[in-house]
Amino acid sequence: MALVGCVTSPDSLSEEEKLSQDALVEIDSLMWHQPDSALAVMMEFAGSEAADGMDAFEGHYCQVLIAELLYKNYYKQSNRKELLKAVHYFDSIVGMDGADTHGKADTRGVSVQERDAFLAARAHYINGVGFYERDSLIEACGEYLCALRMMESHFAEGEMVDKKARFMALTYNRLMELFSAQFMQEPAIYCGKQGLIYTRIAPTSPYGVSNVLYRIGKQYDKLKVADSAAYYYDRALEQLPDRNNVVYRDIVSSWALLDYEWHHDALSALDSLKNMVAQAANETERLIRFPAIGNIYIDIGQYDSAKVYLEPVMEKNAKREIIAAIYLRDIALKEGDTVKANQYALILAEEGATAANNQARASQLNDVFQQHLQWEQEKAEAERRQAEQLAARRRLVRGVVTAVVVLLVLGLGLWWWMAKRRKEHEAETQTWHEEKQQLQTRMDDALQQLQTVDDALQQLQTQAEDALQQARAMLPQRVADLFRAKVPNRLERIMDEFEAAYPGAMERVSVTYPNLTKTETQLFVLSFLQFRAKEEADLLGLSQNTVLQYRSNLRKKTENASISSFLEA
Repeated sequence: MALVGCVTSPDSLSEEEKLSQDALVEIDSLMWHQPDSALAVMMEFAGSEAADGMDAFEGHYCQVLIAELLYKNYYKQSNRKELLKAVHYFDSIVGMDGADTHGKADTRGVSVQERDAFLAARAHYINGVGFYERDSLIEACGEYLCALRMMESHFAEGEMVDKKARFMALTYNRLMELFSAQFMQEPAIYCGKQGLIYTRIAPTSPYGVSNVLYRIGKQYDKLKVADSAAYYYDRALEQLPDRNNVVYRDIVSSWALLDYEWHHDALSALDSLKNMVAQAANETERLIRFPAIGNIYIDIGQYDSAKVYLEPVMEKNAKREIIAAIYLRDIALKEGDTVKANQYALILAEEGATAANNQARASQLNDVFQQHLQWEQEKAEAERRQAEQLAARRRLVRGVVTAVVVLLVLGLGLWWWMAKRRKEHEAETQTWHEEKQQLQTRMDDALQQLQTVDDALQQLQTQAEDALQQARAMLPQRVADLFRAKVPNRLERIMDEFEAAYPGAMERVSVTYPNLTKTETQLFVLSFLQFRAKEEADLLGLSQNTVLQYRSNLRKKTENASISSFLEA
């Protein structure tokens, strides 16, 4: 694009251009903390003379900011055409190799990555919001994933802090919501766990971490993986700073339903759910919680009580209308009221076409997501090869260090021999002093080389540790891929992946618990990797009951210890 070369140097900027740069940077900073105030400042800036002096870069930067501020203030995009131009602009100057077409740092005093790559990712994200507003979920998902790839290609894991971490958390959490709405629980869980990593680094609110933990648990709940759902619900409650908030009420409500499925204690579940209804902040929240209460009343045969909670939902809450219609149709059929049953059936029939469309859309979304996972795997493989190269270089450096030490020892021996000879031959004193000085210089040079090698070794060690952290971050996804691959040796490969990510961990377990069998040790690892009993049975070639018995033996032998304590030497 012709606009690429339009970035000007500080010396050539006019006073108006400098003012526009400073104003946009201030608005951007304010947006991350007070988007409502930032929008007001942006509206004032847009009508000022400073806005007239913007160059091409600042103009596109301005459009990204406007789109972000509209989104964060719950307004639909009104500058979509300008935003699309901004997306293309940044794509034209940012390569996936981390350099732009100028090949040098930005003249505004920030790195090329910070200026171009981060803004390009933000532009793609906001473009995804625009697609979502137009019900184009496939395109929205593609834009969100493109934003993630842009960030992960240009920034190391350690650089994902502050604004970058908040952006990654926002993107992953939005994808989790998108996949969850399409009943795609596995992609939702993957995105939720990734979002949790960045939400912990840069929480968006006091309830941010708890909310993400809850939503991950909700996905497991939908998959009927009760133990995992319970785990995340518990962790979500532990992270809450207080209990006067909707996240707490959501967790307690979901816990009540999960507990009811386990123990069928209707009175306890109804008591918890009604208590959360009583604490609801508004009528909308009350109606959202009604269907769960109605469902329990249906389950215990109290249909009149169920109607008290379900009929208001049909009248006032369109988002929960289908759920209420399903329950009310079931009641009508059980009561023999075919007229009402048919009325509710018509509502559900109209929804059926939408459900079919959603299923087709979910298939397309899954294809887009699988392409992203393949990209992640290829990136991880490239990083693995780089780690192997670093290890080879490290071995080479060790060899060089050994050679230097040997030379140093030989040099010291030579110095001692020469010193002895000089004492025996006082006539050669002057020569001895000269040779000693030369040897000392060589020793100093050798020590200096040794220090240089040691510094390089330390740098390689740091890089190797970073690579190990990357391998650990990718471990859940690599293990999940291996499980789904259904190859004969997948259990051994899963164990190899775990040992590669946590070297020596299994050996430490064996030393601490020498009475563990091989199967129990494998279950110890599989439990840490969050495999369900059914999946463990599949991997081990055992029945599920046998796996449960192994689990019981394992807990007794290890006194309910966790493998987490053996992960680090």
